[in-house]
Amino acid sequence: MTALEKGITANGTGYGGKTWNILGQVYFPKAVTDSTFAFETNSEPGQFVPVHIHPTQDEFILVQEGTLDLKLDGTWVKANAGDLVRLPRGIPHGYFNKSDKPARALFWVSPMQKLEALFNQLHNLADPAEVVRISALHEVDFLPPEAND
Repeated sequence: MTALEKGITANGTGYGGKTWNILGQVYFPKAVTDSTFAFETNSEPGQFVPVHIHPTQDEFILVQEGTLDLKLDGTWVKANAGDLVRLPRGIPHGYFNKSDKPARALFWVSPMQKLEALFNQLHNLADPAEVVRISALHEVDFLPPEAND
């Protein structure tokens, strides 16, 4: 079991100096344990993560800057800076930066399951179909593209 280490993960850095580029979005791990996994995302206008399901994890999103449009269980909602989004396991969700400004958010999932291993494999991968295939092996199931409409 990975224990939580005391300390600070500084702004603009990842835990242990790690950073991921996942389909053009920059992710920074902030805390990594078996019981929880926190990471920051930086989304430029037009970037998004399509609708997907975490069958074994609860997820939270704290919007730090900007606005995210979310498709949450089939309904469009908007989260602004300071808002906390709660995503129980098994609920389809995706997030989209439909604004003209960058967005930054802190995500965390509990328990971590295979998410850190997934991000390690997705780093610098450019083929969306391969991202979907690898994600399914790590308990992240993407819905068909029409779920994003």
